[in-house]
Amino acid sequence: MPALPPTAAAVVHHYTRFITAAASSSPASLRALLPIHARAVVLGVSANPAFATSLLTAAAPASLAYARRVFDAAPERDAYMWNTLLRAHAHSQSHAVDALVLYKRMRAAGVAPDHYTYPIVLPACSAARAPRLGRAAHGDAVRFALAGDGFLRSALIAMYFQEGDVADAERAFREGHGSSRTVVPWTAMVAGYVQNCFFGEAVALFGRMISEGVLPNEITLISFLPCLQGQEWLDAGEMVHGFVIKLGFDANIPLVNALIAMYGKCGSIAMAEALFEGMTVRSMVSWNTMVAMYEQHGDAVEAIKFFRRMLTKKVGFDCVTLVSVLSACARSGALDTGKWVHEFARNHGLDTDARVGNVLVDMYAKCGEISNAREVFDSLHVRGVVPWSAMISAYANHGESAEALKLFSLMKSEGVRPNSFTFTAVLVACGHSGLVDEGLKHFNSILTDYQMSPTLEHYACMVDMLGRAGRLVEAYEIIRGMSMRPDKCVWGAFLGGCRLHGNLELAEFVAKDLFQSGSNDVTFYVLMSNMYFEAGMLEDAERMRRAMKDMELKKTAGRSAVKQ
Repeated sequence: MPALPPTAAAVVHHYTRFITAAASSSPASLRALLPIHARAVVLGVSANPAFATSLLTAAAPASLAYARRVFDAAPERDAYMWNTLLRAHAHSQSHAVDALVLYKRMRAAGVAPDHYTYPIVLPACSAARAPRLGRAAHGDAVRFALAGDGFLRSALIAMYFQEGDVADAERAFREGHGSSRTVVPWTAMVAGYVQNCFFGEAVALFGRMISEGVLPNEITLISFLPCLQGQEWLDAGEMVHGFVIKLGFDANIPLVNALIAMYGKCGSIAMAEALFEGMTVRSMVSWNTMVAMYEQHGDAVEAIKFFRRMLTKKVGFDCVTLVSVLSACARSGALDTGKWVHEFARNHGLDTDARVGNVLVDMYAKCGEISNAREVFDSLHVRGVVPWSAMISAYANHGESAEALKLFSLMKSEGVRPNSFTFTAVLVACGHSGLVDEGLKHFNSILTDYQMSPTLEHYACMVDMLGRAGRLVEAYEIIRGMSMRPDKCVWGAFLGGCRLHGNLELAEFVAKDLFQSGSNDVTFYVLMSNMYFEAGMLEDAERMRRAMKDMELKKTAGRSAVKQ
């Protein structure tokens, strides 16, 4: 392209500076950009590549439609302009598909992608759920000799992890050669393992990363901390906390929030509280993390107190806060507090949020307020599997089996796919109403119709259902056919059925194996002792009682959690 005359070059430079100034409002408004664009058209410099690129960069965050018009009007479009428009579309979840259409246009136009292109395109493939195009983009990156770039490698790893393809993510990491020595691909691997619940692999990789001399950054540590759950990981969590202090990251609020959550999940409530109280600046997430920690540890009183402290301090709250507080109310049976939080949510326009609605259904159901649960359920604009399951469970647990099964049929007719919790509720409903054959039909459909594996809860429900109906041989056959080790709930349900129907011989056969295998669950001993007593076999009953005393086994007394 011929060089611009000095005066034209000066005009382009002058108006480009205007655009830069307008864009400093972050993002630039159309009201600021349109007069500049119009004046450039009048002066005949709007088609200049430097001006068009500058205008496109400023316009993309403000209006995608306007940015597209600027882009389409440009006589020449280099990789930078394509990347700018791609980035604007990819950053919007709803326009991820449009970003992929643009990428195809870019390739068709013969513009060679650069190392900025694929870190934009690959996340768009994940967002648009287009794995085939993602793999094709991977192939393009290899052909253009760009696959060794660290940021592109990280985007590849993240894309494969989001598809659940852990093996390909690991392969992309291994093929990184020199780029895998930087922290970016390591961070992508750690985050991907944690997001896919491969916690052991995340811990091993983090250790390998440190041993190879690659220091973690804040994102690495934030990504890694969620995999440390349970008392046994507290030492590892304290080690990471030491890294945070040593590397000077202890003022990073999201990282401190992640540390608080880690200490809570590892059972060190005191350390989590100390970290929180020691923060000079706290975000909403900081407060929400504390409320969630108390709720997850079953300390509903402290969770509710902390929420009231938030209100007193006027730090604000959001739907995440209310979900944790309502979950605490559901866990503790604090019905009156739950009703107050419901009214509070309604007054602040948050009761229409799907997450809040879901937990409200669950809270009312667990507190025995079925009519209130159904009222909230019917008011939900979008009903996913969570509220359906909660409502079906509420009916099942309160003896309204017909209503539970009717709701399950309605759920399926509306195209909502049941999950394992849904089936547990359905099987409980069948068990309570003695619908054994229908229960068997639903149990078998878990695998045949939905390609899901039955859980221990499903097996326990079926064994209990068959046991109550006196079909003990069928119940035993189901236990023998289990793909996993039966737990105490499964065996307890079976022995309960034996006791109900006075089948001492079968109960003794099973109990003998359980005791010889080292099982010392108090439930088994109590059931056998009671069965011997009911059969008049007092010496055997006393033998069970002595065994319980020798092993210091005690039956836990039940109590109601509902507080009016």
